Amino acid sequence: MVTYADLMTLLLTFFVLMLSFAEIDAIRFKRLAGELARAFGVQQEVEANAIPLGTSPVMRKFSPGRPQPIPFDEVRQKTTQEHPTLAAGQINSRVESRLGEIEQRIEMKIREANPDGNVRVERDGRDIVIRIDEKGSFPSGSAQISPSFAALLRTLSEEFIEIPGYIAIDGHTDNVPISNARFESNWGLSAMRAAVVADTLLENEDLAPWRLLVRGHADTRPLVPNDTPEQRARNRRVELTIRAGEAIERELGDGA
Repeated sequence: MVTYADLMTLLLTFFVLMLSFAEIDAIRFKRLAGELARAFGVQQEVEANAIPLGTSPVMRKFSPGRPQPIPFDEVRQKTTQEHPTLAAGQINSRVESRLGEIEQRIEMKIREANPDGNVRVERDGRDIVIRIDEKGSFPSGSAQISPSFAALLRTLSEEFIEIPGYIAIDGHTDNVPISNARFESNWGLSAMRAAVVADTLLENEDLAPWRLLVRGHADTRPLVPNDTPEQRARNRRVELTIRAGEAIERELGDGA
């Protein structure tokens, strides 16, 4: 019987003989060895140019980032309620137009109530001045109002209700000194005449008292020099100044 050891010896002898008769192709062997090395993961020698640095598991898993704004794919329209405004030139034009209408209306009322012509209406910038001579308003040296002047004031009070702004009432005298039982100087006479005009206007309860401004100037603001009796007569007067320009401009600005 052939034992296992004999069989192995015979097989080894057979392969040795086969190898001794074979020729080894060095180039083919090297290529085959390289492919087998790559296939079975044989480690290659790699030259190290720098010392390996230690790494942290946290740094390998986490890196801080910068917050970036999120763009919105939409356009939002904002609507604001705007009120049309008037330019300064437009406001001035409308103020002048309103003042012209007021002046014409007052002149018409005065012509209807006072045909004597001793009341004049004038413009002073944005103010409307109603100038009443002493002859048509008070007796000389007195603060007793004449009936015709009182009737004119009641007519004007109706117009003043519809006109915005303040109404200044100014009493004026000439430079001739006065001293009687009631008035010691022209200051008292001019102030009293202005106060009597205000009281007559306020007989109309619809006219607000706070709109009136009463002043007495004596002979400190003459229209003309007090050189002749005629010129002194012009200086004895009562003036009603309607200060409506600023109030009208404010109304137009608020309503624009």
